[in-house]
Amino acid sequence: MTTYGTIPTSSGGGSNLEYLSRAKARIKSGLGTRRSWKEMFNFRSVDLPHGVSDAFSRIKTNIGYFRMNYAILVLVILFLSLLWHPVSLIVFVVMMAAWLFLYFLRDEPLVIFHRTIDDGVVLVVLSVATIGLLLLTGATMNILSSILIGLAVVVIHAVFRNTNDLSLDDEAGGYLASSSS
Repeated sequence: MTTYGTIPTSSGGGSNLEYLSRAKARIKSGLGTRRSWKEMFNFRSVDLPHGVSDAFSRIKTNIGYFRMNYAILVLVILFLSLLWHPVSLIVFVVMMAAWLFLYFLRDEPLVIFHRTIDDGVVLVVLSVATIGLLLLTGATMNILSSILIGLAVVVIHAVFRNTNDLSLDDEAGGYLASSSS
């Protein structure tokens, strides 16, 4: 009996390879749900808001639409500020694993005790937990300044990014109407 060209799936080593390939597929599909960076930084969509109400409307729409991109942007700024604080960096890497599995790479809603948890709640809880644990490491000024810089970048982008070419399926989800068809 020959088994040329077959890949065993029941051996112990095969399960590790299967787990890695599933993780790779989840990373690709999870990061695929974020908006395109080209779309986010489309210079033709940048203009001044017509007033304060227009600015607040743009902030609400852009945060709903680019939520995952904004989270990635703030986390990158936070990471860069922690490069000279090794203990904080270790805590940050551990929290990034939590971010990956609980926010970025989930392909179905988070359910705890038979209750579905909204993405916004997961985002807030992970943000508070990350900031809280990082503040315990002693790099308080670095962390607070980088978070403020990240939030300022997000708000500035959200105010100046015109929302005429964006369409939200629903306010909470922030998904395109065209992607569901």
